[in-house]
Amino acid sequence: MAYRRRIVDDLLDELFPHLAAIALEGAKGVGKTATATQRAKTILSLDEPAQREILAANLDHIIQVPPPVLIDEWQLEPPVWDRVRRAVDDDNTGGRFLLAGSAGIAPGVRIHSGAGRIVSFPMRPLAFSERGLLEPTVSLSDLLAGGQPSIEGHSPIDVSTYTDEILSSGFPGIRVLPERARQIQLDSYIARIVERELPENGVSIRRPDRLRAWLTSYGAATATDASYSKILDAATAGEDDKPARGTVDSYREHLTRIFVLDPIPAWIPIFNPLKRLTHTPKHHLVDPAIAARLVKIGKAGLLRGEGDRVAAPTGTWLGALFESLTAQSVRVYASAVGAEVGHLRTKDTAREIDLIVEGSDRRVVAIEVKLAATISDHDVRHLNWLQQQIGSRLSDRVIVTTGQYAYRRPDGVAVIPLALLGP
Repeated sequence: MAYRRRIVDDLLDELFPHLAAIALEGAKGVGKTATATQRAKTILSLDEPAQREILAANLDHIIQVPPPVLIDEWQLEPPVWDRVRRAVDDDNTGGRFLLAGSAGIAPGVRIHSGAGRIVSFPMRPLAFSERGLLEPTVSLSDLLAGGQPSIEGHSPIDVSTYTDEILSSGFPGIRVLPERARQIQLDSYIARIVERELPENGVSIRRPDRLRAWLTSYGAATATDASYSKILDAATAGEDDKPARGTVDSYREHLTRIFVLDPIPAWIPIFNPLKRLTHTPKHHLVDPAIAARLVKIGKAGLLRGEGDRVAAPTGTWLGALFESLTAQSVRVYASAVGAEVGHLRTKDTAREIDLIVEGSDRRVVAIEVKLAATISDHDVRHLNWLQQQIGSRLSDRVIVTTGQYAYRRPDGVAVIPLALLGP
């Protein structure tokens, strides 16, 4: 399969010649190795026992082979990280090392942070604009810059196609498969997380069935900030013998460490009049296809409005998955320009905004996500409220839809089909 350039490629083209070591971090299957391989002369794959044994016996091997050197699944031999750090201390010439990892360091293993020597770039599944369906006409970077850029464009993509994209997955190697093979591959991906991925990273799972039930419940809470107690209750309905709080916390910690959970943190602005905001993250898995597969609702059911959700009194399961698909894409676009993504919700739940993108200059783009083609004044009320609160710091107000056209409303809110939004 020919390599399709990713958004992160532009960032690597710009920065790798000047940075000695870059770590690409993300879940298995997001494409880290394929992207890094485009730039490597030497590839050391530590999930191959022979290469791992060689490197364990001689860490200096990384400086004895032709650069750039890709060290794939580096976390399987944690001392490699410190050896790269020391190599950069000795010679910080750009373009020397790429490290790809699908997990953080196992519990109890200590390494240097690498700050100032190894720069980390996150990689997520394919954003919508990376899937080759349609060329975007609106740039998140332009929205962050302010000045209300022109909003225009037409998208032929409808709700049915967005549903296909949710179910097809953003994992490059999975989405190209026929439907039945794709479903089996997603099931295998989930099973590997529970049965192999965590144990390979030093985590003992005594009851895999309980972990899978909790993961399913978490998936059903997609795009909510449901309490962890409600997620556990949904996972253990009818059971008297529930897992201990520490066990559940361990699930969450380790699944986040291997990038399977990808929650969106609450946005807490600094030096701002906003008060009484919740600090609870919003729940998302690394790919909405995994959530859909865990809950076992297919395309026909999603389009009929089927699907039980955890702690979500309004909205459909398809709407939650569309929000997760949008969040996944926006986070890819935001990382390309050094911006961060959060969500906003007041403690009294009177005000909430799905996505807050904050640039390095503290300017903000506020985004609501609607599984709808048309937008009413009611849909933009929270965006307009935020503008009243933070004034010129709010660069733009956006509603992402499933509609056909991108345009600005008379009140200045940009209405943008997901397919037309890009980096």
